[in-house]
Amino acid sequence: MLTEFVVTAGEQPKRLDVFLVNREPRVSRSALQRLMTQGRVRLNGRPVKPSRKIKPGDQIVFDTPQASPLTLNGEPVPLEILFEDEHLLVLNKPAGLVVHPASGHWSGTLLNALLHHCERAGGAAASIGRKDRPGLVHRLDKDTTGVMVIAKTAAAHRGLAAQFEHHTIARRL
Repeated sequence: MLTEFVVTAGEQPKRLDVFLVNREPRVSRSALQRLMTQGRVRLNGRPVKPSRKIKPGDQIVFDTPQASPLTLNGEPVPLEILFEDEHLLVLNKPAGLVVHPASGHWSGTLLNALLHHCERAGGAAASIGRKDRPGLVHRLDKDTTGVMVIAKTAAAHRGLAAQFEHHTIARRL
């Protein structure tokens, strides 16, 4: 996606990356700096460094690449399931297991394991909640071990999400 700005006469001189972060809040400063090092940001038609000062009349053009859709695939990752019925799945997440696929961890995640488990069991958790995190209503950090609750129906997802949001879910040993 191509975005263009012309620096107005009222703008104070400032760094290009600071100017763009204020004008384009949907893109982080670090992402803008990466775009600049990739040559995707041009000031008056030329590639530029993030620290470059802008002045009134400067023309800034940057090209943001389109995000590719996340493809989630089930994988046979072992799960320690503590409880499962037609609405919920409760499991013990081990330390070291990443919950969501992300940069550096596109496979071997808890989400990949859940998709595989639900596909084999004929469950529909893959269609519950957000497309990038089906069935998940909370998460644990990679190095944290603990019990996680996964929704297998839309009603369970709504109820659990509301309980986690309002901190009304009851936990006990």
